Amino acid sequence: MITQPELRQRGMTLFNELYGDGAGEALRQDMADICPDFTDITIEWAMGGIMSRDGLAPMTRELVVIASCVTLGHTVPQLKAHTQAALNAGASREQIIETILQLLFYAGGAAVRNALVHVRDILNTPQDK
Repeated sequence: MITQPELRQRGMTLFNELYGDGAGEALRQDMADICPDFTDITIEWAMGGIMSRDGLAPMTRELVVIASCVTLGHTVPQLKAHTQAALNAGASREQIIETILQLLFYAGGAAVRNALVHVRDILNTPQDK
């Protein structure tokens, strides 16, 4: 795969800010034996190319991704990761809950209930700020 160093650096910086230091390396190790390109694409394209664009604050982008995960209904690991990332980006517990609750009529009651249950521990853990 052809990599783009500028996007990689920008993406890795944002990835570590949102998910914690070492998160990029953890993703690389997780995908190393199956699809290393997934890590490059995620860091360079998704984080460096999309998530780091001007126009929306990182917190807003994370709330949008949370909404998407709730609507899809089967992306539990990503829902949890993006919930923590939203908190790291400055979202409050209430903003995240309201984002999920907003989808009641669009994604359905079961999807909203399940999402709230899946993120309960993250939202009920005091955050170091």
